[in-house]
Amino acid sequence: MVDVLQRLFGLSGQVAIVTGGGRGIGRAISVLFAQAGADLTICGRTLEPLEETAREIRSLGRRVLAIQCDVSNSAQVEAMVARTLEEFGRIDVLVNNAGFSQKGQMLETTDADWAAVLDTNLTGAFYCARAVFPIMQRQRSGCIINIASISGQTGGVSANVNYAASKAGMIGFTKALARQMAAFGGRANAIAPGQITTRLSTLPEERLRYILSITPLGRLGTPEEVAAGALFLASPAASFITGHTLNINGGILME
Repeated sequence: MVDVLQRLFGLSGQVAIVTGGGRGIGRAISVLFAQAGADLTICGRTLEPLEETAREIRSLGRRVLAIQCDVSNSAQVEAMVARTLEEFGRIDVLVNNAGFSQKGQMLETTDADWAAVLDTNLTGAFYCARAVFPIMQRQRSGCIINIASISGQTGGVSANVNYAASKAGMIGFTKALARQMAAFGGRANAIAPGQITTRLSTLPEERLRYILSITPLGRLGTPEEVAAGALFLASPAASFITGHTLNINGGILME
């Protein structure tokens, strides 16, 4: 049974890049991928949490690079990918997880607010995918996973126009990317989390009660549950899945 599970869900010999890998969902994905046998590059804007995650990964016996990188800066992304290829010799998986939300009510959203969220959440995912694409093309294999959001499907409880637009864009981007990667056997999928515990501290109590009331499973999700979905999509078990958005939302949205 162990051999079967390793064959289906193992990432031994693979190299993954996880953006926003120092905290929350990104950290959970990075650690789980390491447990599955992958070596990693984790990147983000703040070095300290990346180094904490890297120490945990090294304790699992895996190799890891922790690189300070702003994904909204194409030059920094290109340098991060080049450093990964130099260190590991290949790139098999990219998880575009880096992102953030801020005020996004229509009449409160400034040009700068709009640009800041779109530049990181959507344009950053494009920069990272563009940087790894030729590497995966040469390898004739590769997997890209974009962490979207239920907000990109429903508009979100907070109805933040910039965040919802960026995450909806990621879903469309994933589908187009999947069609192009299929030409060389690569795959692209998205994950749309619902309300996850990492965001709990930002929610007013009244809004939290409302979210729980409309969630059939009656609770928030955990970063580890999103990470499990990412491992499945990166693994051989999902080898015939591409262009798909995996909903991990406790049943708020059922398709």
